[in-house]
Amino acid sequence: MADTEDTRAGPGHSETRRDFLYLATGAFGAAGSAVALWPLIHQMSPAADTLALATTEVDLSPIEQGQSITVVWRGKPVFIRRRTQEEIDEAQAVALDDLPDPQTDAQRTKKPEWLIVVGVCTHLGCIPKGQATGDRKGDYGGWFCPCHGSHYDTSGRIRKGPAPENLPVPTYEFLSDDLVRIG
Repeated sequence: MADTEDTRAGPGHSETRRDFLYLATGAFGAAGSAVALWPLIHQMSPAADTLALATTEVDLSPIEQGQSITVVWRGKPVFIRRRTQEEIDEAQAVALDDLPDPQTDAQRTKKPEWLIVVGVCTHLGCIPKGQATGDRKGDYGGWFCPCHGSHYDTSGRIRKGPAPENLPVPTYEFLSDDLVRIG
């Protein structure tokens, strides 16, 4: 009889048909599990309407110097102010030692003429006054939160009151001289 290779398990034989079947079954089981889990994983992705709110583009051309507008981004008000040279000079002249949350004006703006901040008081989440004509702008010419008396300057920095931090600066980029994308 000729020497033939025995496919049954025995001493000296490390791989058998049964081992192959175990490996193939495991691979098909893992692939099947991945296919079954995909809908669960995919449903956790943000919906299209949520993604649409992730960014907003604002045309800056109609805003005059000294004027402010409010836009909504992610359900929050965003204050956009085209500052006058006087407001810019005031903001840049502030000593950092005078600020509870020290930040230079240059750290808060990409272009000194434009200030873009989230308009939510960092104390308890109120909307500060100062956007509309005739609103009280506080002791520093920026915004005033009448709920608890927080005063913000023309760079959105907290200057007086219980608010612990400056008005937050959202992520933004200028797409052109007259167009900004927030988010």
